[in-house]
Amino acid sequence: MKSTRKRKMTADEIAAAADRGEDVTKFFAGKGRMMPGLPRDDVQRVNVDFTGEILKELDAEARRLNISRQAVIKTMVSDALDRMAVARRRKKAS
Repeated sequence: MKSTRKRKMTADEIAAAADRGEDVTKFFAGKGRMMPGLPRDDVQRVNVDFTGEILKELDAEARRLNISRQAVIKTMVSDALDRMAVARRRKKAS
C-alpha cells in the first residue's frame, strides 16, 4: 500500500520552484528566526535609541513585510536619504 504522506521539499527544491516563478509562500509561516548576516568590512554597527511607540510601529511593519526590524530600519533610512539627495539636487538645479 502506498503512503499518502507527501515528502517534504528541501530548501534547494523550494528555491528552484521560486526561480521558476511558482508560489512558495506555503512553505513559510512567518514564524522563523531571522539569522544574522555575514560580517562585512564595510558595515559598522551603531546603537540607536527608539521610543516604545516607534518600536511598536517598526515591529508592526516588520511583521507586515515579514522581514526583520533591522531590515525595516535600514530600508526606511535608505529611502529617506535618497529623498533628501533628490531634493538637494533639485534645489541646486533651480
